[in-house]
Amino acid sequence: MTDTSNTVAIIGAGIVGVSTAIWLQRAGHRVILIDRKGPGEGTSHGNGGVLASCSIVPVTVPGLMRKAPRMLFDPNQPLFLRWGYLPTLAPWLIRYLRHANADAVRRRAAALAPIIGDSLAEHQALAAGTGAEKWLHPADYLFLYNDRRHYDGDAFGWSIRAEHGFKWDLLEGEAFRDYDPAFSPMLTCAARLKDHGRISDPGRYVKDLAAHAEAGGARIVMGEVTDIARDGGRVTGVRVGGDTLPCDAVVLAAGVWSKPLAERLGLRMPLETERGYHLELWEPSIMPRSPVMVASGKFVATPMEGRLRLAGIVEFGGLDAPPSRAAFALLERSIRAAMPGISWKKTVEWMGHRPSLIDSTPVIGPVPGVEGAFLGFGHDHVGLTGGPKTGRLLAQLIGGTAPNINLAPYAPARFQ
Repeated sequence: MTDTSNTVAIIGAGIVGVSTAIWLQRAGHRVILIDRKGPGEGTSHGNGGVLASCSIVPVTVPGLMRKAPRMLFDPNQPLFLRWGYLPTLAPWLIRYLRHANADAVRRRAAALAPIIGDSLAEHQALAAGTGAEKWLHPADYLFLYNDRRHYDGDAFGWSIRAEHGFKWDLLEGEAFRDYDPAFSPMLTCAARLKDHGRISDPGRYVKDLAAHAEAGGARIVMGEVTDIARDGGRVTGVRVGGDTLPCDAVVLAAGVWSKPLAERLGLRMPLETERGYHLELWEPSIMPRSPVMVASGKFVATPMEGRLRLAGIVEFGGLDAPPSRAAFALLERSIRAAMPGISWKKTVEWMGHRPSLIDSTPVIGPVPGVEGAFLGFGHDHVGLTGGPKTGRLLAQLIGGTAPNINLAPYAPARFQ
């Protein structure tokens, strides 16, 4: 699309959709932002709040197939399965687990590095002048281990990060205590990555970005898109309820809810929900200095406005099942073990849906055979981290500018 100004409908007002809206507006386009619940109400609200540029290594690392069955039956492991959902999940899960090998991990890391590798700078560029800057903070990001041997057990993942230029300091014993005395003496080793960031209220951050887009002329519509209207193979509008909103282009950025609309555009997406949980501890007696990933429990603890957010857990159970009480209980046990003596005034619980494709790599780009249709979803654990760069790339494509990275790894047609 090369018109100087287009009307673009964006389906989904999470971080990807709102980022796309702002970059489109800056390029002179008109925007309609559509969401079932409103801006920043879904996964963009509930994520861990870390701009995790180093998170280029997927869940599907070598050895996962050997470890997963044991993890499913251990109540202290962060992997849960709703067994009644297994027949539905199985075809996707088989294809997903085929990526648990070194070559697939390297392909995914090479694809994710251009999207998330400079996340702090991308968020700073996105938020500049929007009023959302106050939620954005440069920060270290630490991976906490029981000891040096525990850290050495993650050598493969660290080697992948090193291949992509990431550097870290290893803090052991007293050096780690001097950096942050908040943690258990059982945690004696930490890998510290600098030049990362955190967002101290992700939901409000996305809402403030959306408010900036609305103040700049974006139309915000609450409702569910049921179809994408076309004429002669070209997008002409989106159907919301009984109305059709005219547009020149559409961006599908609705996370895991993108799947049925992608099918209407002719693409069958191997997309599943990884149900994620967070537990917020309000007015905690102990607050870590920086966001941390506690490796033994695979959960993140991030300082936020007035509370500490614990986020993690992978649960497969579909879109409709209620939250698992065991997942919340595990997060509480895990933080008590990592930060002995911690107390807090109140707890807030949340469960949401990470959109995960079988190769752990998002789809970003045009829909083949449908002029004016674009996809931007499937970021699994790094949606917040990669949202601004994804939005910038989509805005460039819609405006007819060729991005300066190879888009082949994200091609929407790669699964067909």
